[in-house]
Amino acid sequence: MGDENPICTLGDYSKPNHEGYRHTIKLPVASNWLERLPAGSITTWEDLTTRFLTQFFPPRRTAKLRNDILMFQQHHGESLSEAWTRFKDLLQKVPHHGIDLWL
Repeated sequence: MGDENPICTLGDYSKPNHEGYRHTIKLPVASNWLERLPAGSITTWEDLTTRFLTQFFPPRRTAKLRNDILMFQQHHGESLSEAWTRFKDLLQKVPHHGIDLWL
């Protein structure tokens, strides 16, 4: 008589299960940029942050988004509430904007 609810780790769920598809997680093939980096190339959180931002937020994109934040203006006919929501959306698009909160 086997245990009907064995304890499984996340690693167990990532492996193919021949009993059905409900208990597996299919990992994307070669789509994780982190796994394509050379082994041992990231040794600190700062290294990881720098690599991530370089990959997904190139300097040109970051500069454009940062400029959009700094030059923000309320549109004609836009309510203050709508403008505030749009401004917060801009801030979320580039969390590493580097703009001081007081500014």
